Amino acid sequence: MEAFLWSLLLLLWEAKAFSGDDEDPEEVVAALQESISLFLEIPSNEEVENIAWFSQKNLAIVVPGKEGQPTSIQVMDPRYWGRVDVSESSYSLCINNLTWEDSGLYQAKVNLKTSQFSIAKSYDLLVYRRLSKPHVTVTFKISEEGACNISLMCSVERAGLDATYTWLSSQDSTNTSHEGSAISTSWRPGDRALSYTCRVSNPISSTSSRLIPVGSFCADPGSPEKPPMFCLLAKGLLLLLLLISVWRLPIGIFGQRTALYSCSFCSPRSDVPITSFAQSSILGVLLR
Repeated sequence: MEAFLWSLLLLLWEAKAFSGDDEDPEEVVAALQESISLFLEIPSNEEVENIAWFSQKNLAIVVPGKEGQPTSIQVMDPRYWGRVDVSESSYSLCINNLTWEDSGLYQAKVNLKTSQFSIAKSYDLLVYRRLSKPHVTVTFKISEEGACNISLMCSVERAGLDATYTWLSSQDSTNTSHEGSAISTSWRPGDRALSYTCRVSNPISSTSSRLIPVGSFCADPGSPEKPPMFCLLAKGLLLLLLLISVWRLPIGIFGQRTALYSCSFCSPRSDVPITSFAQSSILGVLLR
């Protein structure tokens, strides 16, 4: 019986004329699994008889309480059971625990006791996910000319198609920006160190990565440092001079006592020339 009365009230209410021309719906953005209020503005000199809220179908009917009585709300759409409330003062509709399916057009139709016209208000509800921290992937390649070519790719998990990506950098006291999720740049030793930050935004949130110094990725701490060419040339020249000096030394310079190297546990005839021993020792030290 109660449901029949609510349905009858809705039919009678829909037969009433609406005030004003049709207006574009007000765009309202909200976060997934959070709450949103669809605000109503009713002139203070008007007395409300009832309010009907519509979405894809009849959503709810609100009837202001009489003196000392609370406002009553009858939710017609099962999708909103347990998730909607109404403001006692403005009769604005609050939707809790938003889902993707809640996106779409809404309309409030306010029936006035003091006028033969009704007030209509439309909304376009857009639900978005709050963005998580961006993840930046860095790839680089060092060319034969010594330039380090760097590519940065920024991504956010489940960002959606409405997310926008911007790269921010500063150079010579000026800030520059680049639109898009990827950016490429190059760096050479001695160049000014550039740093980049990826910023991702959607209509309800904005998040940024940490500052990324691109030059630091071009140095490989795991690789041994190559000695300069002039060091290699100097060592080679020193080795050559020492070899020439050793081979030109007369045998007698070591003296008769040290001309032969003998060991007590060797046979009397197992002797080794000291010049060979000395030359081998010097070569071993230089070639380390």
